[in-house]
Amino acid sequence: MAVSAVSRKTPLRRVRNIGIMAHIDAGKTTTTERILLYTGLTHKLGEVHDGNAVMDWMAQERERGITITSAATTVFWGGTGASKNGKGGGRQEGLHTRIPEQHRINIIDTPGHVDFTVEVERSLRVLDGSIALFDSVAGVEPQSETVWRQADKYNVPRIAFVNKMDRIGADFYKAVGTMIDRLGANAVPVQLPIGAEGEFQGIVDLVEMKAVVYLDDLGAEWQETEIPADMQELASEYREKLMDAVADQDEELMMLYLEGEEIDPEQIRTAIRKATLNIQMTPVFVGSAFKNKGVQPLLDGVVDYLPSPLDVPPIQGVGPDGETITREADENGPLAALSFKVQSDPHVGKLTYMRVYSGTLKSGSYVYNTTKGKRERIGRLLQLHANSREQRDEVYAGELVAAIGLSDTGTGDTLVAENEERIVLEEMIFPEPVISQAIEPKTKADQEKLSVALQRLAEEDPTFRVHGDEETGQTIIDGMGELHLEIIVDRLLREFRVDANIGKPQVAYRETIRKRVENVEGRFVRQTGGRGQYGHAVVNIDHNDEGNYAFENKIVGGVIPREYIPSVDKGIQSALDDGAIAGFPVVDVKFELVDGSYHDVDSNEMAFFIAGSMAAKEAIKRANPVLLEPIMDVEVVMPEEFMGDVMGDLSARRGQIQGMDSRGGGQVIRAMVPLSEMFGYATTVRSKTQGRATFTMQFDHYAEVPKSIAAELAERG
Repeated sequence: MAVSAVSRKTPLRRVRNIGIMAHIDAGKTTTTERILLYTGLTHKLGEVHDGNAVMDWMAQERERGITITSAATTVFWGGTGASKNGKGGGRQEGLHTRIPEQHRINIIDTPGHVDFTVEVERSLRVLDGSIALFDSVAGVEPQSETVWRQADKYNVPRIAFVNKMDRIGADFYKAVGTMIDRLGANAVPVQLPIGAEGEFQGIVDLVEMKAVVYLDDLGAEWQETEIPADMQELASEYREKLMDAVADQDEELMMLYLEGEEIDPEQIRTAIRKATLNIQMTPVFVGSAFKNKGVQPLLDGVVDYLPSPLDVPPIQGVGPDGETITREADENGPLAALSFKVQSDPHVGKLTYMRVYSGTLKSGSYVYNTTKGKRERIGRLLQLHANSREQRDEVYAGELVAAIGLSDTGTGDTLVAENEERIVLEEMIFPEPVISQAIEPKTKADQEKLSVALQRLAEEDPTFRVHGDEETGQTIIDGMGELHLEIIVDRLLREFRVDANIGKPQVAYRETIRKRVENVEGRFVRQTGGRGQYGHAVVNIDHNDEGNYAFENKIVGGVIPREYIPSVDKGIQSALDDGAIAGFPVVDVKFELVDGSYHDVDSNEMAFFIAGSMAAKEAIKRANPVLLEPIMDVEVVMPEEFMGDVMGDLSARRGQIQGMDSRGGGQVIRAMVPLSEMFGYATTVRSKTQGRATFTMQFDHYAEVPKSIAAELAERG
C-alpha cells in the first residue's frame, strides 16, 4: 500500500474537522455522498435507498438505510467557482474565485438513530465543528434535540443545513422557526430557497445578495443571477436580520451598517465566522442533497465559518500530580492523542481511531498509554475514506487517523510519546445500558467463538456490555435499545459466523432507598483457635440526591485503622450489586462510616470487607428500599385520524402524555412511558395506524415502580 497524496501537508488554518449530525432520515449520508462527489473523491452517486452509499459501509447499514458507525473520510475543497458557462465545482482550476487555496476537510458521518447516540457523543468529542442537518418538512425532531444538546455540551460551533427542499410540504421558514423555538438556537439564514417542493430551483445568497439557479439535475451546471423580483423584498428583510445578528461582532461593520453604506461581503463573512466560533449564532444554509442543489455552497460555509484546530481552545489534561496541563495544536509540541473509537476489521484486525491534538504521530513508533499505564507500538497509520484506506508515515496535530497494532488501547484512552511528559486527556463518559438479553450459540461448538466475538464487540462499543449470570450460567448482553442488540446479533452472524439465539429483552431495573437510617452494624467474627477473623463497622445510610454512590469516612480516634477503611468501602460497594427487593443493583445511596472496632491480631482487609458488606445489606433493608424502572421519552408522529388510538394505547402502557403538536402535516404525541411496556411497540403502532406512524424513543430517567408491579417483580426476584 503506497503512501498516497493524502499524506501531503495542509497548514492547520486550512484544516476542518467536522461531523454531520441530525435526526434519522434527515439526509446525512446522502449529503456526505454529494460532498464526496463534488470534491472529486467519488465519480458515481451513492444512494441510501439503493443500498450503495459509500459512507454506509457495514452490511447492516446498507440494508437498513441507516448509519450505525461513524465512518471517517478526508476530502479537499478549493471553493465553489463560476466560469462563463456557469459550471461550478470543487476542483476545476481557475474557478476558485473566493477560496483560492485547498482546504482539508475531515468528515465523520454520524448515526441519527437514538440507539447509537454513543457514536454521536464520541464523534463530537474529537471534532472542532459540525453541520446540523434538518428536514425541511419536519424541522427539529427528537434526535435533532439530543445531538444539539450533545454539541452544546462539547461547545461545538455549528452551521445548519435545511435539507430536502424538494419534498412535498417543504417549509424552510418553519424549519428555521423550530430551531429557534425548540433548540433555543440563534438560527440566522445566510441563504433563502428559490421555490419549494417540485419548484425548488436554487438559492439566494444573503451575503453576496445574488441568486444561484441550478440548470441541471447533477448540480454541476448553475448560473449566478440577480435575485428574482418576487423575492427582493423578502431577501432585503432577511439580509437585515443577518446584519443585525453580526453587526455587534465588528464595530466598523456596525458603523457602516448604521450609516447605510455598502459593506464588503468578505467583512460580513468575517463577522459571521466570529459569531459562529463564539457559538453566538448558527448560520443556516438550504438545499436538497438528493437533487444536488446547495451542496457546494454548504462546503464553502464549512471553510468560511467552521473552526480550524487553531480556532478552538487548546486541549487540557491532567498531569502525574493532578495538575492541569494544556496542549496547543502544534505538530512540533509533545505528542497527545485521544482514541475515540475501536473497530474490528476483517482485513487488518483491530483499528483504533484517534485524534492527534498535539505533536506528530509516526508509523512504527512506540507510544505510552497513560490511561492504562501501558507501552504500545503503532504498527501502521491509515488515512480513512469510509471503506477504503491509504497509508500514512506521519500524522500531525489537528488530524484524525486510524492506527493498527494497538492491542490494549480502548475508547477514551490517551497516548503520549514514550519519553515525554505524561498527560491524561479528559475521559469520555458513556450512558449506562437500559436493556439486556440472554444469548447463547445455536450449537455448543460455537461457545468459544461467541465469547471471543462478544468481547471484541464490547471493546468497540462502550454502551454494549457482556457479563455472565452466576445463578443461571447464562451469558447476558446489555445495550441501549432493541435495535442496538438486534444489530449486535446480526454482526455476530455476518462478521464472526456465530449463529446465536437470544432471549426475551429484560429491563435494567434498579433499587434505591427512601429514608435515612443510622448506626447499622456489620460484625464479622470468626475465632476457631489460632488466628481468626475480626471486622466490625457501623454505618449510616441516606439517599444521595446527587446520584450514584458516595462514601464518607467519619471515623475519629482510630477505632478502625486507616488501612482498613478502603476495604469497608469496597465491601459496601459489593453489597450494592444485589438489592433487598428483587436483587437489582442499588443506586443513588450515600454511606457514612461512623464507628467500629478491630482486633490487633485477627483483623485484616478481608474481615473488614465482609463487615462493610454485612452492614450495607442490613442498612438497605431498613431504609425503605424501592424499585426503579427506566422511563423512556417517546415521540410518535402520525396522521391526525389515528391520534385517539395511539393516545389510548400509550395510556394503557402506563404512559404519561407530555404534549401534542403538529409537524409537517402530521400530529405529534410526546409521552413518558416505562421501557417494560414498550417491547413490541413498533408492531403495535404500525397496525394501529396502517403503517403510517413513526416513533422514536430514548431513555429519560429512572422512576419508582408502582407497588403492584414491584410486588410481582419481587416474587420473581
